[in-house]
Amino acid sequence: MPEAIHLSATTFQQLTLSWFAQHGRKHLPWQQGKTAYRVWVSEVMLQQTQVATVIPYFERFMARFPTVSDLASAPEDEVLHLWTGLGYYARARNLHKAAKTVVRNFSAEMPDNATDLESLPGIGRSTAAAIASSVFGHAEAILDGNVKRVLSRFFALQEWPGTTESQKQLWHWAEQLTPTEQVADYNQAMMDLGAMVCTRSKPKCGDCPLSDHCLALASDQVSLLPKSKPKKDKPIKHTLMLMLQLADGRILLEKRPASGIWGGLYSFKEFAQAEALSDHCRLHYQTDQLDYWPTFRHTFSHYHLEITPVLAKLDAAPTELQESDDIWFNPALLDAGEQSIGLAAPVKKLLTQLTNNL
Repeated sequence: MPEAIHLSATTFQQLTLSWFAQHGRKHLPWQQGKTAYRVWVSEVMLQQTQVATVIPYFERFMARFPTVSDLASAPEDEVLHLWTGLGYYARARNLHKAAKTVVRNFSAEMPDNATDLESLPGIGRSTAAAIASSVFGHAEAILDGNVKRVLSRFFALQEWPGTTESQKQLWHWAEQLTPTEQVADYNQAMMDLGAMVCTRSKPKCGDCPLSDHCLALASDQVSLLPKSKPKKDKPIKHTLMLMLQLADGRILLEKRPASGIWGGLYSFKEFAQAEALSDHCRLHYQTDQLDYWPTFRHTFSHYHLEITPVLAKLDAAPTELQESDDIWFNPALLDAGEQSIGLAAPVKKLLTQLTNNL
């Protein structure tokens, strides 16, 4: 560690653990009746998502899939349905795949070491370490977003934490500081410090047990660190979503390919050009009565999607669906839990609007 800090790893650990004993979070749902499976599901849900948002999703998920075997045997549509609204749906698909792998390769018992855990789909180094340390007490360092922020400020890291070199440096610091005992409490303390004190904006430096030794605070760089990712203008893509609606209110949805954006979720048929959408409606549904709704924007991590919804009302359902996975969905069942399918956020938003218009 830089000499300017004048703080041993042991003292760093003691300060952090003392703070955790007084202020740390100890009553989160996944901390009760702790198992590797519960911690794993929580860790995956917490990637890119705040604790307050995750809690109700976690509780519903556990009520439906209390064991890894229950998750493994569930239909993917039901898993995605319970994930609807959490975003980053590849997490749910990988969770489902990994559960099947645990049942098949580990006799339905979650592995008890970071190496085997990391071999499962969707489990990276930090998630594997979090499970191994939290549940099995292994001395494994973690490096989630909260820990990265604490360490980036404490050591005044001058590069964006996402670079390869920064990742190496942060892992080095994390490993240096992780104790061999009380590792579960220490790792939770580091996550809690990042989530509760060393927050992205308006950090509470006066409440931080490490503030006397923090290089960012000493150099008045707290608001500047961690460095932001170098900005690139997000490209803008456009799509038209065809909302085919029957007289009884049902809407035609198609299942998207397993990979890619919204993989495995149900959505509306999409078209790049209005002419192609019109031709499709005339050819397959014998209608050219189209109601163009206002365009709205949905933003992904790497681009903006401009969505133009187009409503076409049909008197009767076609005798055959074009694709075997197409379904006629009753939007009135959206919140009733009677039809368990995964829906992308903008699709769910449009279905709600359609329900309100009935």
